[in-house]
Amino acid sequence: MAANHIYVLGLETSCDETAAAIVDVPVKNGAPNGAGRILANQVLSQIETHAPYGGVVPELAARAHLSHLDGLIAAALNQADMTLHDMDAIAATAGPGLIGGVLIGLTTGKALALAAQKPFIGVNHLEGHALSARLTEPVGFPYLLLLVSGGHCQLLAVTGLGDYTLLGQTRDDAVGEAYDKAAKLMSLGYPGGPEIEQRARHGNRTAHALPRPLLADNRADENGLPKNCDFSFSGLKTALRQATEKAAPLDDAKVADLAASFEAAVADCLSTQTRRAMQLFRHRLSSADRLNLVVAGGVAANQYLRDALRAAAEAENFALFVPPPGLCTDNAAMIARAGAERFIAGQIDAAPMATPARARWPLSD
Repeated sequence: MAANHIYVLGLETSCDETAAAIVDVPVKNGAPNGAGRILANQVLSQIETHAPYGGVVPELAARAHLSHLDGLIAAALNQADMTLHDMDAIAATAGPGLIGGVLIGLTTGKALALAAQKPFIGVNHLEGHALSARLTEPVGFPYLLLLVSGGHCQLLAVTGLGDYTLLGQTRDDAVGEAYDKAAKLMSLGYPGGPEIEQRARHGNRTAHALPRPLLADNRADENGLPKNCDFSFSGLKTALRQATEKAAPLDDAKVADLAASFEAAVADCLSTQTRRAMQLFRHRLSSADRLNLVVAGGVAANQYLRDALRAAAEAENFALFVPPPGLCTDNAAMIARAGAERFIAGQIDAAPMATPARARWPLSD
C-alpha cells in the first residue's frame, strides 16, 4: 500500500447497471483521510433493454454484463491513465442482487486480482450504498443511514465499518419498487421513479387522500422512544390503484395529480419514520450534538423526497448528506470505496477464489 494513498478498482453488476470505477483514497494513521477522488467512473445503463418488459429481466441483464464489463474496465483504466498493476486492490460486488449478474462481476474481479497478483475484496452492495456519501463528503462515523432503492428500504445505525444496526425496514415493497408499480398503474414508463417525479411537479399533492401506512402507530417504550420505525407501501399502492380506476379515463392533468398525491404520501412515510429513527439514534449515542443523516440508494435522487428529509433532519438537529444523483443509483465507485475502506482496515478476502456470490446478504450480517 502506498504511504498516503491507495487505489482500488471496483466492479458492480448486481442488477441492471454494468459499472467499473477507480477511486483514490487518502490514508492517515491507518484510516481513510477524507473523501478522496473518483479517478474513473464508467456506468452502462440497461434501461432501454428492460423498458419494454416494465422491469429487469435477469437473463438479459446477465448477458449485457457479460458483453460489456471488459470494455468498461478498459475504459476506466484509460480514463484514470492507470494499469491493473497500479491498483492496490480490486473489489467487486459479491451480493445481494440478481445472482447471474453478481457472478459475472465477482468472477471477473477474482480473475483480475489473480492475474495481477492483487488483493481481492468481495463487497456487500448495500455497504457500497452505506458508504457512498464518503465518496464526496468527509462524513465520519457514526451516522444514521436511510437506504432507499428499488430493492431496499432500511434505516440503520452506522457506527463503524461493518457495524450496522437495523432500526427499521419495509414490511413489504421497497420504496423504489413501489414507484415502479405506481408508474405502471398510471401507464407511465420504466423506471417509474423519474417518471412520477416529473409528472408530480405539475400536480396537486392533496388531490387524492392516500393513506400513510404505519404512521398512526405511535407506540413508545419506557423511555418515551418510538417502537415502530418500519415502512409499508403495499397498502398505499392498492389505494393508488383504486384512485386511478376512479379517475379513469386518465389525462395528463389527472396523472399529475395522482403522481403528486402518491409522492406526497411516500415523503410523509419516509420523513416521519426517519424522524422516529433519529430520536432512537440520538438516544443510543446519548448525544445532544448535531448528528448526521445519510440518505443513499437510487430513490435518494428524488429532489422532492430530499427536501422532505432535509426538513425532518433540521427538525431533529441532524445534518443531511446525500450523494450526487449519479452516485445514488448503482455504480462501481461506491464499491471501490467500500473495498478501499475494507483494504485499509486489513479486511481482504483470505481465500478470494472461494468468495461466494450471494443473492441475499443482509447488511446487518
